[in-house]
Amino acid sequence: MIELSPFIIFYIGALLVLVSQGHVRKVILLVTPLITGLHLWFNLDAGILTTYSIMDYELTAMRTDKLSLLFAYLFCLASFIAGIYSLHVTDTKQHVAGLVYAGSALGAVFAGDLITLFIFWELLAISSVFLIWARGTERAFKAGVRYLLFQVMSGVFLLAGALVYYHNTGSLAFNHIGLNSTAGWLIFIAFGIKAAFPFLHSWLTDGYPEATVTGTVFLSAFTTKVAVYSLARGFAGEEILIYIGVTMACFPIFYAVIENDLRKVLAYSLINQIGFMVTGIGIGTALALNGAVAHAFSDVIFKGLLFMSMGAVLYRAGNINGSDLGGLYKSMPKTTVLCIVGALSISAFPLFSGFVSKSMIMVALMSENYGYLWLLMLFASAGVFHHAGIKIPYFAFFAHDSGIRTKEAPTNMLVAMTIAALLCIFVGTQPQYLYALLPWEVEYWPYDTTHVLVQLQLLFFSALAFVWLNKQGLYPPELHSTNLDVEWLYRKLLPASAQRGIRILQRAKESMMTTATTSMQSIGKTFSRSTMAKYHLSESWPTGSMVFWISIVLVAYLLLDILGT
Repeated sequence: MIELSPFIIFYIGALLVLVSQGHVRKVILLVTPLITGLHLWFNLDAGILTTYSIMDYELTAMRTDKLSLLFAYLFCLASFIAGIYSLHVTDTKQHVAGLVYAGSALGAVFAGDLITLFIFWELLAISSVFLIWARGTERAFKAGVRYLLFQVMSGVFLLAGALVYYHNTGSLAFNHIGLNSTAGWLIFIAFGIKAAFPFLHSWLTDGYPEATVTGTVFLSAFTTKVAVYSLARGFAGEEILIYIGVTMACFPIFYAVIENDLRKVLAYSLINQIGFMVTGIGIGTALALNGAVAHAFSDVIFKGLLFMSMGAVLYRAGNINGSDLGGLYKSMPKTTVLCIVGALSISAFPLFSGFVSKSMIMVALMSENYGYLWLLMLFASAGVFHHAGIKIPYFAFFAHDSGIRTKEAPTNMLVAMTIAALLCIFVGTQPQYLYALLPWEVEYWPYDTTHVLVQLQLLFFSALAFVWLNKQGLYPPELHSTNLDVEWLYRKLLPASAQRGIRILQRAKESMMTTATTSMQSIGKTFSRSTMAKYHLSESWPTGSMVFWISIVLVAYLLLDILGT
């Protein structure tokens, strides 16, 4: 058995891509995840521990179990599909960044200690930001800087938490951590930033839509799923995650419905889907955790499919605003069909992948007597169907004839989307194969009459509501607009408040200087008329008097300047 850590294969692949070109580079892009996947399947079993020492610290570079192996399979699959999708790209930095990014995700899920996790946590941030900057626009550059600030902040919290955790326990092992200590809360916040918790999510909706066509596909697969894995590993069963997850599932719906940029709609939808996973982790039962992990697997495939279809639209039409699109089914019929498969999957339509994974979380909620939260998640499910299941394909391909006539997506894009679509259908119709890979024992089957009928009714009435609102002119129109999110606080409010504060301080300084100068002049005039000034100083020390007053004035100005700053 070869106990080689899988991230090494990806890093070697990235180096080879850096020095190669043409068809050789394309082969490396596809062979790297294939070789890694085969290595995982045939050479790595649960229970492997690979340790190394740095100074007096014993660290675990690779720890395998069913949880880490499932995410590793998923990341290899996602990298392979994204690699096919990006074969037409000639930009070296995108290919290198994509492989390093995927390799870092593998390194993170196999990390057995918090320091090793931190190293790959930061490599995820550094490699992924180049997929945003590679677009080459000013908006992309600024969005990338903001994205990187959040990712680095997450790493700072993780490192601080790891050090406090080691101080308290004498161990760096990455197992269940919990929220009963300061270290636990620091690490929890670090994971929460990468998982796009409420108020910490704006890096995702700000950065992902500004990435390159192919970069967004990579981004949708790795960062947030590493966070989901980390939460499942370190904080399973923490009840606060249930409420955070429900909030995440609900609030993005309102933004997604009014958003015009269809890739940004999918970014909000990504947060919505992560909310289901976080809720399952918070419940903490075997059924709920299996549901969270299974839904992470499904989400990477169907969300990747939707991002790929919208990327193909952007690549061919040069636009991704719903208000400017429509009628593209005439030019891009294959992309349209594949997008609809992704829409049905994310909507949890029976026989598609979302149905067999999301249902586990919903059943777990009811089983643990969270009926009122189940209703909120039912609302979230209906909202998903509105903004991702209907809005995305409808406004991109059908809403009205925009007059845009273009070519079908490139062959490599169609191949990647077809693989993802077939996987959505396969997982949805044959869920037992996915269930067999899940970390905990599965005693669940999604296709019972009650659940199928409930889901079909939900989808039917959601579709009916969309049609009625659209016909009545009540559905929010697609408009060129800027929708205010929490990022407004640090992009607009904080800079404006800081500038206003600086202006107030400057005016206060000027007022103090004016008052002090006036007072000094008044004192000087009064003193100049005194007997001492006229006779004693002038007659006794005429030169000294001048030096004395100059010194007083200089000291006064120096003190005012120090106090003013």
